[in-house]
Amino acid sequence: MTGITRIFDIPKYQLEHYNLDKALITKYNGEWKSISSQEYVDQANAISRGLLRLGIQPNDKIAVISTNNRTEWNVMDIGILQIGAQNTPIYPTISEQDYEYILNHSDSVICFVSDAEVLAKVNAIKANTKLTAVYTFDDIVGEKSWNEVLELGKDKSNQQEVEARMAAVKPDDLATLIYTSGTTGRPKGVMLSHDNLVSNVLASQKRVPFENGKSKSLSFLPVCHVFERMVIYLYQVCGVEIYFAESIDKMSDNLKEVKPNVMTAVPRLYEKVYDKIVAKGSELTGVKKKLFFWAIELGLKYEPYGANGWWYETQLKLARKLIFSKWKEGLGGELDLMVSGSAALQTRLTRTFAAAGMPIMEGYGLTETSPVIAVNDMRNGGFRVGTVGKVIEKLDVKIAADGEILVKGPNVMLGYFKEPEKTQEVMTDGYFHTGDIGEFDADGFLKITDRKKEMFKTSGGKYVAPALIENELKQSRFIEQIMVIGEGEKMPAALIQPNFEFIKEWIKKKNKDIALDNASIIKSDVVIARIQKEIDAANEHFGKWEQVKRFEITPDIWTIEGGHLTPTLKMKRKIIKEMYKDLIEKIYRS
Repeated sequence: MTGITRIFDIPKYQLEHYNLDKALITKYNGEWKSISSQEYVDQANAISRGLLRLGIQPNDKIAVISTNNRTEWNVMDIGILQIGAQNTPIYPTISEQDYEYILNHSDSVICFVSDAEVLAKVNAIKANTKLTAVYTFDDIVGEKSWNEVLELGKDKSNQQEVEARMAAVKPDDLATLIYTSGTTGRPKGVMLSHDNLVSNVLASQKRVPFENGKSKSLSFLPVCHVFERMVIYLYQVCGVEIYFAESIDKMSDNLKEVKPNVMTAVPRLYEKVYDKIVAKGSELTGVKKKLFFWAIELGLKYEPYGANGWWYETQLKLARKLIFSKWKEGLGGELDLMVSGSAALQTRLTRTFAAAGMPIMEGYGLTETSPVIAVNDMRNGGFRVGTVGKVIEKLDVKIAADGEILVKGPNVMLGYFKEPEKTQEVMTDGYFHTGDIGEFDADGFLKITDRKKEMFKTSGGKYVAPALIENELKQSRFIEQIMVIGEGEKMPAALIQPNFEFIKEWIKKKNKDIALDNASIIKSDVVIARIQKEIDAANEHFGKWEQVKRFEITPDIWTIEGGHLTPTLKMKRKIIKEMYKDLIEKIYRS
């Protein structure tokens, strides 16, 4: 990979080594439209020339906010970075107040937005920021279009200035500010250099079994999140065609249209895919239904590398032919590899999808580590269920005395923008404190056991790791989301958002006399008793002090828009506690 030292070297590397006809592909008005590797490089250069003509200086911050992943985002990214400016991506789903905070904190001078909805949010607070202009990717009457910047860059007479700016950018220079989605408090601006991201791309590349220059990917996780962004750079280095999904809602249709070989997702999305498959299987009857659940039972016992012996492998072959092949067809038919990051993946999903011939390679990392620290790899014995794989090369990872994972290496951030004190809090002798508790097994596989900040002590002095209990309980089809609480209280308890969709089907099937609206469901003694049954079964896996003794059901669905979840679908614990303090009072004080 000689020649790649800065992010903008990546498209040129792709052009030289693969020269794809279809490098980036987006759907417009129902039709997939692609640009080639050459067009990608040409358009990025035109953006750079246009930005220079708009007076953009080195180290200027340019905000990019897009509802969906699309070709324009990537062209802008390279165009911005080539002239020594920095791309500041912002989650589209956050509040206007957070837009205002990030735009001001980052000192963004201009902003590119995808559509009318995002534009309205930016326009509402624009007067309180330093923004001099807002450009849109979609054509919106009366608004500045990103095409104006492309047009401005058509004249190549200042390309030499672009080249001079590129030559001045060093690998250690700041490339991007990524504002953490913030499960607590104000988002922090993580400063990542070109080398932070490039080193992570090149080390991760050794863990992915792509057929370089011949694979297809479907991208739908927000590209403003460092996981998907790094993966998109990785796809480009490997000559993978990148199709941008229209939305998470249309993911199923897009999978069938694109037939990708690889995709990345967060655990919550894999859980939803799995639950949908199981729901369809439940509708079968007779022998077909028996075969379906026999295959699932078999999948739940899966161990890689034939560890279960010849009889298991013989049955698995049959299950793949009769049942799992249909799962694969439903996801496009060509999916060989899925990658999971951002939160812990339930082992039932790791086992079942691997048994189905579509292994999910779980990895681990943080925005501050660009992001990958460790990842599983099916090849050379590098895959172990229940772990996040082995540490990638050039990183020094150690476990502190209190169990916290510490990381040192070229992927560790430059620091938090304008917050040196907060940077110092998480760094010791060059090691970054991840805030995660973990351990290495005898073979060097890393296992995450909990979030240090999320662990709590009951009034009896016992430590409780909520993530472990939540992951166990989320396997229930009756439970959509669960948050275990109990800091300083006599016992752990839980706030539960039920899976209303599934429960409504269950009510119909079982002929229960319960009205099918959410308000009736959460008050139903029958539903409460059924969820209690799920909790009792899960409690058997935990010590007495860890068991969930009481729970309350929340009336609404936890969403990003409602403020319950971050854009990567993690729970905002502090906010959820505040929202449901009356239910918490009821649990502990009634």
